[in-house]
Amino acid sequence: ERPDVDRVYMAFVQATTGSGGWPMSVWLTPELKPFYGGTYFPPTSRWGRPGFVDILQEISNAWKTDQDKVRQSADAVTAQLRGAGRTPAADSVPGPGALAWTMMQFKQSFDTVNGGFGTAPKFPRPSELLFLLREHARTGDADALNMAVATLDAMARGGMRDHVGGGFHRYAVDAAWRVPHFEKMLYDQAQLVLAYLEAGQATGDASHIDVAEDTLRYVMREMTDAAGGFYSAEDADSVPPEHAGEEQGHKAEGAFYLWRSGDVDALLGDEAAVVKGRFGIEPDGNAPVDPQQEFVGKNVLYVARSIDNLSTDTGIPSSDISGILSRARLRMFRARLDRPRPHLDDKVLTAWNGLMIAAFGRAARVVRGGRG
Repeated sequence: ERPDVDRVYMAFVQATTGSGGWPMSVWLTPELKPFYGGTYFPPTSRWGRPGFVDILQEISNAWKTDQDKVRQSADAVTAQLRGAGRTPAADSVPGPGALAWTMMQFKQSFDTVNGGFGTAPKFPRPSELLFLLREHARTGDADALNMAVATLDAMARGGMRDHVGGGFHRYAVDAAWRVPHFEKMLYDQAQLVLAYLEAGQATGDASHIDVAEDTLRYVMREMTDAAGGFYSAEDADSVPPEHAGEEQGHKAEGAFYLWRSGDVDALLGDEAAVVKGRFGIEPDGNAPVDPQQEFVGKNVLYVARSIDNLSTDTGIPSSDISGILSRARLRMFRARLDRPRPHLDDKVLTAWNGLMIAAFGRAARVVRGGRG
């Protein structure tokens, strides 16, 4: 019965939260019937999401004060989900109508202002972007291409991307992709590389290929072991630079990646103004979402202004601004090396390595073939 039970748990989370994935947490009655669940809960409440400890306290209270109601709810939803699972299997492969229905669902949930689908938090969801790109290739549906490209561009401009060291963080806690959960996962890098490569092939826009190559350079530099395998992840939290060297220094979300305006001035001198304009760096910090007050006075880098816009405002030629940004990135990267790093999860997992090998292989074929 175990496969059926596992299916019910995942179906329960999908039905009650609107999505399903890992890590999955499900609370059960003693009879193993689910009554509450979700995909990810931070240790403490943050980003508008309840913390794991807070959830445990609420569930404990509900079980003590209204156990009969909890059990009735679990019995009803389990019976409903098992009944739905007994639908006879279709005797034929779904046709193009299933793809058209899926396209309609994407169009209804697409965020026309910020890119992506639905509201915060927003995950990369590269398999869905690849579906859209391939539907465009199959049918010529312009909406499919536009939704995928708008989302990929928004992620590349936003705080989801590490604009100093390359690669992508796990997800954005806000709808505009500005503030990430700073963890970096190998499988995200692999699948996003494929999505950016296919977007570059579909549009002919070299910037998408550039993002893919930049992400691969990050993986080669930070996520590859001496034997050629790929590590699994880098944590979101690390000791803030101002507390480096302290015994048992308290770790904070994104500490390795955040910048104070004054530190950028001291590091870059006369060129700091251009860099601050490019990446939206403000004197008092720029995070629009900060429920735990971990970003006070600090900045999450995102592309706030285009090079052409900066050139118009400053009178500096675009080519010179590109040079300033390139030099600044290297200097900021080197300065960041002195900070306490996030913990590296150095497991080498076969499935995730397979994804990464596929990404490198596809990139070699696309780039060698003239970028599309």
